[in-house]
Amino acid sequence: MSKKMPAGLTFVEKIFGIIIAIVGLILTYYTYTNIDVAGIAASFSLAAGFMLIILGFILLIARAE
Repeated sequence: MSKKMPAGLTFVEKIFGIIIAIVGLILTYYTYTNIDVAGIAASFSLAAGFMLIILGFILLIARAE
């Protein structure tokens, strides 16, 4: 019995990766441009944004087995 992944699921994974990467880019950009307003949470927001960008790119390049 073969375990085939539906083609639609792979497509949704790629779209979800793009959305997560875009959200990470927006979070990083707005935190960096308003770093004085963010105060003490600026480093956390920048780190979260970079992690979202990395996660999005991982989802984009991952191969479904």
